[in-house]
Amino acid sequence: MDRFYIIANELKDIGYQITQEIQTYIEENGKECIVATKDTEGHIVPGTVPEGIECAIVLGGDGTLIRAARELKEYHIPLIGVNMGTLGYLTEVELPNCRRALDQLFSEKPDIEQRMMMYGSINGCVGHVAMNDVVITRDGGLRVVHFRVYVNGTLLNSYLADGIIVSTPTGSTGYNLSAGGPVVEPTASMFVITPICSHALNASSIVLSAEDTIEIEVCEGRYGREEHALVTFDGADTERLHSNDRVRINKARETVRLVKLSKESFMKTMREKMKGN
Repeated sequence: MDRFYIIANELKDIGYQITQEIQTYIEENGKECIVATKDTEGHIVPGTVPEGIECAIVLGGDGTLIRAARELKEYHIPLIGVNMGTLGYLTEVELPNCRRALDQLFSEKPDIEQRMMMYGSINGCVGHVAMNDVVITRDGGLRVVHFRVYVNGTLLNSYLADGIIVSTPTGSTGYNLSAGGPVVEPTASMFVITPICSHALNASSIVLSAEDTIEIEVCEGRYGREEHALVTFDGADTERLHSNDRVRINKARETVRLVKLSKESFMKTMREKMKGN
């Protein structure tokens, strides 16, 4: 690889000190390196991503990597994360090993993992892409909300719950796992539906094909009261929902391409990253 693009979390890389060190190292090795142009809210400015980038180096944690994946979804650029956060489950490289990883990228053709994304829309209008999950939760006081889940137009189940998580395989180790959902091999292609604190004796997660269409309806509250809920995409974009609103979820046409340098298995990585957490 010869042409690199750095995306840094400015809250973790104060003054872009690490960014500058990595850029200098790349250029000293005869390669080209461009630092992402961001707006005041930390988003990559549209239209500023150069052509011909072979690898985007993301400095931060899992959240920074997910944000970069969503903002670069149209460019099909392979991403590699350098962990400056805590868990760093999605990030491939720990900061002290950064130069060694760069040397590998300079001299070897790395494996690229394809990760599925999903697209969620509200009543067929407002929509967002998610790499990890789409989460629908109550808005306001402490109470359960009535949800109906449809798959390909057919009612699958009805829940009284705090919320519903629809996760990709990549997102299965996030909120889905904390809510008691299953861990899925990250390069698989499927949806995992997990209710949050469902008021039922049996409320197991459900695994569906990535070719299915999922719709989640927010039902009226008790005694015909208008219900209020929130839908959040990757913990970032949030939209308000009301009674009878529906969130429709499909597999996105875009995928995330993650650089894989380590030969360790998914199971070993998960065991090492999550021990003690």
